[in-house]
Amino acid sequence: MSTTSRTEALALSGLRSSRQSLRIERARVVHWRRLLRARIDLAVAVAVLPEALGQDEWGVLPIGAERDLPPASELIDAVRRANPSDLDQLGDLLLLDRRLASYESTVDQALDGTTDEFIRRLALNPSASLQALPTLPALHTLQNQLDIT
Repeated sequence: MSTTSRTEALALSGLRSSRQSLRIERARVVHWRRLLRARIDLAVAVAVLPEALGQDEWGVLPIGAERDLPPASELIDAVRRANPSDLDQLGDLLLLDRRLASYESTVDQALDGTTDEFIRRLALNPSASLQALPTLPALHTLQNQLDIT
C-alpha cells in the first residue's frame, strides 16, 4: 500500500499523528547520519593530518594568541586516539551512509506525502482543522459556542 493511499484512509487527527511520528523518525535518521559522517571524517583525519597550527602567523594574530594554541603533538595524539583500522572500514561506513541516506529520503517522501494530504484536506474543509486538534475542554466549549461540528 502506497503512502498516498494510506494517508487518504486516515482521519485528519491520524494524519497529524502520522506527521509527528515521521518528523521524529526523520530526526533519528539525521542524528545517525551525523554520527556516521563524523566517524568517516575521523577515519580520514587519522590518515591525513592537517599542517601544524601557528606556523605562519605573519603578524595578523593578536599578541598573545599563541597562549591558547595547544602543542601540535597534543593535537596529533588527540586525533590519533581514533582507531587507525577505521580507515580500513571506510568502504563499509560509506555504504552504511548511502543506505541511511536512502532511508532518510523514504522518510522525507512519506512526510511530504502526509503533509500534502493534510493540507489538501484542510483546503477542502478549513473548519476541520479544529476537529483535528487534541480535544481540550475550552476548545470543545468554543466549538459548541460557534456551532462548529
